[in-house]
This record gives sequence, structure tokens and C-alpha cells, in this order.
Amino acid sequence: MIGLAERKRAVPAEAGLVARGRLTIGLLNNMPDAAMALAERQFGDLLTAAAGGAEVELRLFALPEVARGERARTAMKGRYQSAEALGTAGLDGLIVTGVEPRTPELTDEPYWPGLAKVIDWTREAAMPTVWSCLAAHAAVLRLDGIKRRPLPVKLSGVFQSEVVDDATMIGPAPMITPHSRQNGLWADDLLARGYRILAHSLDAGVEAFVRPGPCVSLFLQGHPEYDGDTLMLEYQRDVTRFLRGERPSHPQAPAGYFDPRTEAALAAIAADARRRPTPTLAPRYAAALLDAAPAVTWRDSAVRLYRGWLGQFAGRSPAARHGFGRFAS
Repeated sequence: MIGLAERKRAVPAEAGLVARGRLTIGLLNNMPDAAMALAERQFGDLLTAAAGGAEVELRLFALPEVARGERARTAMKGRYQSAEALGTAGLDGLIVTGVEPRTPELTDEPYWPGLAKVIDWTREAAMPTVWSCLAAHAAVLRLDGIKRRPLPVKLSGVFQSEVVDDATMIGPAPMITPHSRQNGLWADDLLARGYRILAHSLDAGVEAFVRPGPCVSLFLQGHPEYDGDTLMLEYQRDVTRFLRGERPSHPQAPAGYFDPRTEAALAAIAADARRRPTPTLAPRYAAALLDAAPAVTWRDSAVRLYRGWLGQFAGRSPAARHGFGRFAS
């Protein structure tokens, strides 16, 4: 993150975006096959809204180590580049998504070597980067040895957080953000390594934070890019896994998300499911969720956050992009 003296010279979000006119943002999309296209659209829509009148080109990248099915590989062909092309892509900024964890230790994930190279490159190239959820956990582990900690239960829901630092990037108003994760980073661990907490929630913990340095490294534990129904679909997925015996406990309904009627209906079905898990209960969940239409209460916060991030580097000369260098082999 830019230091105090540099922060005073930072280009205001609106003015910077207009001055730059066009931004090229990379998306290193590590989402599972079923969510890849959804992530493309979510981040693309959010960047367009955040950029105002500026043009944003979204370029797609993938880690070869992330396993993909045949359908996903076909959809990616000709559209996605390997992560190794990042260094010569002429990017103004980069967004790195997470991926559903499969192992207790991130360093044991099959994609860790490739992701570690990306993390190292962003630091060496001073690439402005947004690290989303699990990608944020991976980045601070690689950069500063900070380990995520498992949560007692999966954190799922929509939470409000207070802005505690650098309102010039995210504005003074409280942030509202969806969360969906099984692990978390502790504020004390981050502060001890020199990170700055931008926003913090009493219920969800650290929301957004930055790492001091020449580039704008923004770390997010939540998912401001989510659609209104994303948490609902994830809840249905986790319920299905429980009913099939693929997860040990019934998931909690996302907090602060459903209307009271839907919450009550889901609680009644969940009580039956905990007593006797069976896939035959799935239609009851589907019926309870049929008319649920969670409001996207976090959209303004999401646009404000990404507009602030873009505004930190949007006024930079296009020539500055040529200094990013090739991706290490």
C-alpha cells in the first residue's frame, strides 16, 4: 500500500479513471469449473460499474495446476492464457480469486507452486493486485508467513464492517460484504507483520487490509463481487453434501441474508435433517428457497471499494506497465 507521503499524491478515484480513459485488468480465475463463467461476469460487471465512464478490458488467466474438466477446458480454449503470460500482458492491475480448499495446509494444494510464482511476481513487478478470499490467505502466507486459522464453523452470510483506516480508498461509510469461508486471518497476526487493516467486522473479523509497499495490494476476506443468489446456491450445495454424507455437519444458513419466513422454514427442515440426513429432504429445501430473493445490500459498498482501488493507479502513465517484466520460469 502507498505510504502516507505518497497517499497525499494519489489520484482521486473519479479523476484518475477519467484521466486514464482505459484500463486493462487481469483476472486469474481459480474458481471451480461450475463457477468460472460466473466469476468472469461478476468481476467484469463490478469493474465496469466501478470504472464509471472509463473503459475496462478484462483479460483472463488460469493456473495450469488447477484441475479442469473437459467442458471447462473447452470453454477456456482461446479465451484464457496461462498465468505465465501475466508478465507480458500489459496489465494495469490484477485480480486473483480463491479456490475451494481441499487440504488443511495451503502449501499442500496441487496448485501451490504456480500460485506462489504469481505471488512472487506481483511483488517483484509492483503489480496492483486484489487478492480475493483464499487467494488473500495464500498471499500473506507466501509473503510474510502468516497462516490462516480454521473457524469453528463455516462463516457464511452478509456482514457489516467499520472502516478503520484509509477512508480515501474505501470511503467513510460502513462496508457491507458477503462472506463464505472456513478459515480466517486474525488482525493481531496481520498488524504484527506491518499490514494495515482498512475495515473490520465484529462478527466476521478482518474485512479488508493492505500491505505496505510500492504497489496497491488489497486483500479481501469477503466476496463483494457476489450476486444476490450466490450465498443461497452455496448453501444448497453444502446442504446437499450433508444429506449425502459428504460433510459431517449441517451448514448454518447464511447470516443476515434470508427474510424471516425463509429462515424459519429452513430451520424447521434442518432440524429434521440433523435427526435423519437423507437426500429425500432436498425437495423441501428447494421449495423453501423457491421464492427467496435476497437483496443485494452490498452492491454500493462493492462499487465504492473497487472504484477506490482502481483510482489508486488509474492515473499512471501507460509506459509504467512496461516495467512489470516477464513472469519467472
